[in-house]
Amino acid sequence: MAKTPNPWDDNDDNPWQDNIIPIKKDSKPKFKPATPTGKFPDFRWSWVIIGILLLWLATGFYQVQPNEEGVVLRFGAYADTTDSGLHYHLPYPIETVEKVNITQERSINLGVSEITNRNDFTESHMLTGDENIVDINLTIVWRISNAKDYLFNMQSPDMTVRVAAQSVLREIVGQSDMMPIISGDRGKVEDETKEELQKVLNEFGAGIQIVRVKLQKADPPKQVVDAFNEVQRAKADMERFKNEAEAYRNEILPKSRGEAVQRIQNAEAYKQAQINKAQGEAERFLSVYNAYKQGKAVTAKRLYLETMEDVFSKSNKVIIDPSANGSNVLPILPLNQLKSGTGE
Repeated sequence: MAKTPNPWDDNDDNPWQDNIIPIKKDSKPKFKPATPTGKFPDFRWSWVIIGILLLWLATGFYQVQPNEEGVVLRFGAYADTTDSGLHYHLPYPIETVEKVNITQERSINLGVSEITNRNDFTESHMLTGDENIVDINLTIVWRISNAKDYLFNMQSPDMTVRVAAQSVLREIVGQSDMMPIISGDRGKVEDETKEELQKVLNEFGAGIQIVRVKLQKADPPKQVVDAFNEVQRAKADMERFKNEAEAYRNEILPKSRGEAVQRIQNAEAYKQAQINKAQGEAERFLSVYNAYKQGKAVTAKRLYLETMEDVFSKSNKVIIDPSANGSNVLPILPLNQLKSGTGE
């Protein structure tokens, strides 16, 4: 079989003939190792890498203060909640920590805004149940009770608390009359607002606890404040007059009752005395009557003598013995005057 000739052999028309470079079998690479000894060149860099790795791992230590809670996030998702003390988490960007102050009290004021026109109404003006308008300024103090819920369940906690508080307050004011809110029943409004607002935030899972609610101001709008003050002064005068009348009544009634009791007691005593006297006279009459039945002559004489004794004991009298006529006794002798001791 004939061998196929190579068209490029001994062909002056070969275009690559002048560009072929012969390769020698004993040729060696012309580069040299980076180290004189020829060892692996990354030995020193390994310690640098290890140090950087240790520093990176050390960034996972974090300190949580006694007034804080630490929320650990793993790739942005909630992983754990830690209390105060020294803790460790996987370094960034694997895990991060959000520290939340759970003891700090925050406050929100409702109804505090500048009024540029007397005819303007702001969020502080609320409609009461008796269709009046009241100007209210309310301060709400709150703190974080659950760091996880606070961070993940609400996008804007301050605004959420403000909107919820305003809604709850308007509902409570809308169910109440104006006068109790303005004239002194503010504690009821504060307690109901705190209770209802806490319920709403718990339903939201806000992780917020309402510490206290303080009603700073509850007045009628400026447009009618003068007339309202006049009404209040009239009511104050009415209360003052009522108190004065009550004090006078409290002074007079006990005195009158005491006098009435005293007169009743005196009348009872007089009645009892008259009854006893009548009973005594009746018993005396009965005893005389019984004695008269037993001895009429003796009893009649005794009655005569007792009657004459009673009559003569009440009159001035002089008794002269008829047998003294012709004696040394003067017929006219002022015995009455001698008896009285006047000597005249």
